[in-house]
Amino acid sequence: MSEDKRGAVIVISSHVIRGSVGNRAAVLGLEALGFPVWAMPTIVLPWHPGRGPATRLTFPEGDFDKAIDDLIRAPWIDEVSAVLSGYFANPAQAHAVARLVTALKEKKPDLMYVCDPVMGDLGGLYIAEATATAVRDHLIPIASLATPNRYELAWMVGSALEDNTAIMDAALSLGPPRMLVTSAAPMMAGGTGNLYLSGRHALLAEHRLIDNPPNGLGDLLSAVFLARLLDGVDEEKALQLATASVYEILARTAKRGGDELTLESDLASLSTPMAMVQMRRLVHPAQQRKR
Repeated sequence: MSEDKRGAVIVISSHVIRGSVGNRAAVLGLEALGFPVWAMPTIVLPWHPGRGPATRLTFPEGDFDKAIDDLIRAPWIDEVSAVLSGYFANPAQAHAVARLVTALKEKKPDLMYVCDPVMGDLGGLYIAEATATAVRDHLIPIASLATPNRYELAWMVGSALEDNTAIMDAALSLGPPRMLVTSAAPMMAGGTGNLYLSGRHALLAEHRLIDNPPNGLGDLLSAVFLARLLDGVDEEKALQLATASVYEILARTAKRGGDELTLESDLASLSTPMAMVQMRRLVHPAQQRKR
């Protein structure tokens, strides 16, 4: 996509005052790659709750719903080519975003909706189960691309995912035509991987595991991968570039001893990443069934 034809991306997720998670990571990633962004917070926090007690600044459900109505009726809505959603503070917000995406797709059927189901990790859910259920039941089915981590995907399908075959089967069962699963089962020792599944590809992008990483990696990966796809980059190359960007920023942050992703210092890593990523082509579940 040429720069003068790049559509805006509506990004709907949490906002922190200090740190690079939620909208802070996603908006910067998209803007660094040349995309205008409409950013809507679902909650405002001083910092990520994992850093310590943090006051939750929330919005009345009715006001959030009215803001969604404003977006649907916005005179500039034709500028929008994609929607990316992340963290939700309550189930009503997920329902409101489903209404937004449905309305926009009626006007622009090729609009891309990326659902990053920010709901949990290895320790289980860290949002209310009712909110996670709303995301699974109302947003995942209308997503063009979903980007869960392995543990979020396992919760959504109700079973443990011990290997990449199980991850791919689970991804297919949920329905989105494209699925990018982080924290996939690595094939290289001491590594971690991002598994991408579409109708054409089953791909694994691996890199070295860095212990105790800062928060925000998933938010950033979803945004950068979306940007590459919107630019018309081939799926395999888009996965390689997005994975390399996030890994490179993580590695640089770790080297500096940072407790938050140092995005402002590493913008070049978003546009021209140099980190090495091991790309593997897996056997697509559709091919397995033919055997």
